Amino acid sequence: MPEKSPKLVSASAIEKHVYKVFPNDMNSHETVFGGMIMAKCDRLALVVAERHSAHVCVTAAVDSIHFRAPAKGNDTLLFSLSLNRSWGSSMEIGAKVVAENSYTGETRHILSAFFTFVALDENDKPIDVPAVIPETSKQRQRFANAEIRREGRLKTRAQLAKVSDDDKD
Repeated sequence: MPEKSPKLVSASAIEKHVYKVFPNDMNSHETVFGGMIMAKCDRLALVVAERHSAHVCVTAAVDSIHFRAPAKGNDTLLFSLSLNRSWGSSMEIGAKVVAENSYTGETRHILSAFFTFVALDENDKPIDVPAVIPETSKQRQRFANAEIRREGRLKTRAQLAKVSDDDKD
């Protein structure tokens, strides 16, 4: 199979996707339900992965979800997601969510997360995706950091597999 041409980060990125918070988005603490924000990030990360790969993709892992501050009623949420790096059939997508007060313009960084997606062929088998080309110094930093996170995920997976194998005795 011929190698796919690399793609720029900007070719699949989502910048400041707008979501207006309404009362049905609130939890019992009167802040925005974190699960709703996570689900929205997962759906938008899927769009980034499918734009980059031009294939159906599935979520393989979600890690490093950090809630930095609460979102509140009447906030507008701004979702920004981009591909950090790709390896074979997998891709890491970074998500950042900012809450904006629509009346004052004040913003707060409320969430950062990393999603790993795998591209699938028509037989639901993993298929290679294009490499990604970082365009800015920030994107180059995300590209390098993605490799560190991947190494950590693979090391953890290997350690857990060993523990599982030890349990078979």
